[in-house]
Amino acid sequence: MSGMKKRMLVVGGTGYLGQHLLQGLSDAFDLAFTYHSHLPKLLLDSIPHSLAFRVDLQTGQGLDAIAQSFGQPDFVVNCAALSIPRACEADPAASMSINVPSSLLRWLSTFSEKEYLFIHLSTDQVYEGVKSFYKEEDETKPVNVYGKSKVAAEQFIHENCSNFAILRSSIIIGPQTVSPLPKSLLIQWIDGVLLKGDEVQFFDDEFRCPIYVKDVVKIIQALTDKWVTEGKQMRLLLNAGGPDRVSRAQMAETVAHVRGYNTSLIKSTEVLSPPQIYPWISVSWLRC
Repeated sequence: MSGMKKRMLVVGGTGYLGQHLLQGLSDAFDLAFTYHSHLPKLLLDSIPHSLAFRVDLQTGQGLDAIAQSFGQPDFVVNCAALSIPRACEADPAASMSINVPSSLLRWLSTFSEKEYLFIHLSTDQVYEGVKSFYKEEDETKPVNVYGKSKVAAEQFIHENCSNFAILRSSIIIGPQTVSPLPKSLLIQWIDGVLLKGDEVQFFDDEFRCPIYVKDVVKIIQALTDKWVTEGKQMRLLLNAGGPDRVSRAQMAETVAHVRGYNTSLIKSTEVLSPPQIYPWISVSWLRC
């Protein structure tokens, strides 16, 4: 982009993708980001020219401060979500109120200048998962509350936003963030358990298409460039996954080969094991 930098607001900037976006796009945009409860000093120090705002996405509290200090963003990337399936199952109402960006889009509608691009992170869990390699035109039929909330979000965006790009992302993998996250990252967790030398069970009947986090950042930047360059309405729905369809067991085997661990530690099991053994699983046959 040439001339003055465009303004980008990253909603959920302290999460995994949010932090990588802020790091990867700090030279290309004037950046602001939202956080829910805790502002990591390590993150703020790494992007000193950005602005941080505490926002409650359920109520919209805190959004007006962004307008006053940062102004209207040209791009809004919504990475915020209640994304742990068991948490969504435990509180479906919270899942819907956080994952459907109603307060965010209502706030954006108050600006006199309506031209902005809304980029929303959805999930491959909007699909039923009974086949492989879904296409964007395939029917959405989620099997868990998280997937249902993301379908509702997509519908809300279609009805209330003029310019948008929705990315139905598979598992996002890659390096740790500058401010480490409290929850485990999948590949790092696999590495940690195999390093201990204990036998571990991994599902071999649930498949996903993991995507590298910096590729997601590149996709988002490409979408912003396309919207600015072409200067026309954008209403896109895209699946975002990596090239390989793999199970958890296959992911573990790959980590073991790369790191030199004993592959005999990896024991395959099925998702459809007795629920008392895996009470936190929301059963689905996911892929991208």
